[in-house]
Amino acid sequence: MKNIVVLISGSGSNLQAIIDNCNTKYINAEITCVISNNPGAYGLERATSANINSIVINNKDYKSRSCFDSELIKVLDELNPDLIVLAGFMRILTEKLTSKFFGKIVNIHPSLLPKYPGLNTHQEVIDNKDKIHGVSIHYVSSKLDCGPLIAQGEIKTKAYENINHLIKRIHKIEHIIYPEVIKYICDDRISIESNQVKFNNINTINSIIYNKYEV
Repeated sequence: MKNIVVLISGSGSNLQAIIDNCNTKYINAEITCVISNNPGAYGLERATSANINSIVINNKDYKSRSCFDSELIKVLDELNPDLIVLAGFMRILTEKLTSKFFGKIVNIHPSLLPKYPGLNTHQEVIDNKDKIHGVSIHYVSSKLDCGPLIAQGEIKTKAYENINHLIKRIHKIEHIIYPEVIKYICDDRISIESNQVKFNNINTINSIIYNKYEV
């Protein structure tokens, strides 16, 4: 059974989806620790309710991003996870950390990358009147939201849809596709070699998992 560490900054809805799928054994893994940079993150309460250990590394206690990442590296080394899952972790990681754990860190981003890296993706979609929106799951590299793509989930946008409704629909597909990808990684059906994602007996489109959802 694989050992997962989840990093969060906020409500932890993706964390909850992963917890639920571990509990049902859909994901053959155990979340051994939840780490947050935000002591007020509701996701810490989710961890406590699920009897999962949690650690707070408050970024405000460190004078630089490098110092924060040094402490995070120390904690991750002690935990020695098979997989590090970023689930709404609102910190840009330094190359020191991403290089050390490359191939072991995955992230979910609310856009169809390479479109709209960074923040405010939903508003970008609305402002540009995009016909589709979605999420991307990728291995984390030193460049923000640019690591090797693993999977994407797509939805069609709706005319006159407000941002809150769009966000809710995106969350729904996040809670489906992220546990699916984590399951495949923990079952050794997804891996990375020489910066290329490898799939074992998984249907792909243009070398990634690509699902369309009606939500």
